[in-house]
Amino acid sequence: MQFHVNGFHRGNPEIQKVAKGFEGEQGELPEKLDVLIIGSGPAGLTLAAQLAQFPEIKTRLIEKKDEPMYLGQADGVSCRSMEMFEAFGFAEKVLKEAYWVNETHFWKPDISDTNKIVRDAKVQDVKDGISYMPHTVLNQGRIHDLYMEVMKNSPTRLEVDYSHSLVSVSFDKNDSEYPVVVIIDCNGKEKTVKTKYLAGCDGARSIVRSAIGGELHGDREGQAWGVMDVLVKTNFPDLRFKNIIKSSKGNILLIPREGGQLTRIYVELDKLENRGDSKNITLDRLKEAASEIFAPYIFDVQETAWWSVYEVGHSVTNRFDDVEANLTGDSNPHVFIAGDACHTHSAKAGQGMNVSMGDTFNLGWKLASVLLGKCDASLLHTYSDERQLAAQGLIDYDHKWARVMSAPVDNKAVNVKSHFIEGGRFTAGLTVKYQPSILTSQGTHQVLASGFIVGERLHSAPVIRLADAKKIELLETIKIDTRFKLYIFNDRSNPNCKESAVYKLCNYLENNPNSPILKYTKKGDALDSVIDTYGIFQQVHQEIEFEEIPSLLRPAIGVYGLKDYEKAYCPNYKEGENIFDLRGVDKDKGCILIVRPDQHIADILPLDAIDDLENYFRNIFLEK
Repeated sequence: MQFHVNGFHRGNPEIQKVAKGFEGEQGELPEKLDVLIIGSGPAGLTLAAQLAQFPEIKTRLIEKKDEPMYLGQADGVSCRSMEMFEAFGFAEKVLKEAYWVNETHFWKPDISDTNKIVRDAKVQDVKDGISYMPHTVLNQGRIHDLYMEVMKNSPTRLEVDYSHSLVSVSFDKNDSEYPVVVIIDCNGKEKTVKTKYLAGCDGARSIVRSAIGGELHGDREGQAWGVMDVLVKTNFPDLRFKNIIKSSKGNILLIPREGGQLTRIYVELDKLENRGDSKNITLDRLKEAASEIFAPYIFDVQETAWWSVYEVGHSVTNRFDDVEANLTGDSNPHVFIAGDACHTHSAKAGQGMNVSMGDTFNLGWKLASVLLGKCDASLLHTYSDERQLAAQGLIDYDHKWARVMSAPVDNKAVNVKSHFIEGGRFTAGLTVKYQPSILTSQGTHQVLASGFIVGERLHSAPVIRLADAKKIELLETIKIDTRFKLYIFNDRSNPNCKESAVYKLCNYLENNPNSPILKYTKKGDALDSVIDTYGIFQQVHQEIEFEEIPSLLRPAIGVYGLKDYEKAYCPNYKEGENIFDLRGVDKDKGCILIVRPDQHIADILPLDAIDDLENYFRNIFLEK
């Protein structure tokens, strides 16, 4: 973290300098906006926290509820979401507060007495090496708090507008700049707002989805599950492990919660004959069912913090934007939906909040890039193209896992443990792979770095920062902004040598008029404001002189022209963690890794593939 770039910074470095015009109270909704976000759930807050970083973009987030969420709903945070939180700057807080899911235990009926359960197996929850982040559990309300802290500490000091309900959405084809017309009930008073872009993060009964003609397609299984967060007296030995319990009396998913004593219990209930039957299920019935399933162990609930009943269903919408509906007269999208507005599912795979946040982590940088004039609006088509496939993957997996969880205990063909292990990468959030597009290449040079998969998220590894010998994860260099990353993995040559591959490449990037950095960066802006370049060298860090590496990797920044010390790295030889070996980078040839602002790998290129590098960015950025 560098926070003295533009002068000495006192106090909390997370609190950014307030931008001009944002010093006072947020005030009423303006008549015109760049982006209006509906709904302050995980999807809406992920988007708002990104856009709040840009004072040039007029953003507001409205919520029909009167106050923030405090209890209930989602709590599982996947490894991938933890990696994403790193970009927002609050991963460490989650790591400190959350419960870490280290093992999952499996229980089955005792063959000597099928009314009782016995432990069947213990399985490591997350396979070694697939992520440097753990699978965690933290109340969704606390996740919301952390996002709102990011917003409040941003240059715009963005806050949620509570007690603001969406009434209707319409379109004005005669207004190409602000084509979306929204009527909002603001504490009982209706107001009309026109916006360039509308993001519907307003849940499964989304008004925004209906406005663009979207429909949820899927099925309901008629299977009721109850869920409760409880403080319980019990002699069950595995209460602080995640447990999947299959018994003759029904099934339970047990998830320990943060704080040491709180436990979440998902309890399988009876098949439902009609919609609405779940409303007749009481808390006492949940407790009774859980007590029967836990036999022979005592399960005595002392306090219930929250409970609910839901019916298992799986659905995905037929559209994620308004293009097909042709409502604005523009071939580019202006309305987007995300989160539960796009996909509904059971809670047992623990993916809903995670996939919802992934939706708007994908959308945020794209909206900002277009509104800041860096990219053409056609870029926004990639949101629907990429996230609809991700949502379908969620539904397909959830459908399969829900069937496994609800299968009769005597069904020998269903091995819960095997299905759990097979789905490990999915539940960790690591199977999303964006298909070839203007943003993602065909992966022609994948062989140069076999462990960095084009289209997938950057699989981080430890590195040593050259300037101060600090060990960090490579992914820590990516923060919430619109910048693409160039990671130059040098060949075996010494980066202090002006004839080395990295020196020649950096010289081109910094000085050649055809360089994407010079071509797409506004005059007067920092050289890394559009494309941010890093060097990863093969030598031990003590063997390299920082002042003799390419100047692009030690640029002058800020009002005083101070040096940036965080763009050059080496392998972690001391602990035997060589990023070149861990990620299959060709040591003889090296490579260029292009990484998108959402941490996904766009392309891998040879160190001398200048034409390919120019062509890639030519399709994305607008020339300055």
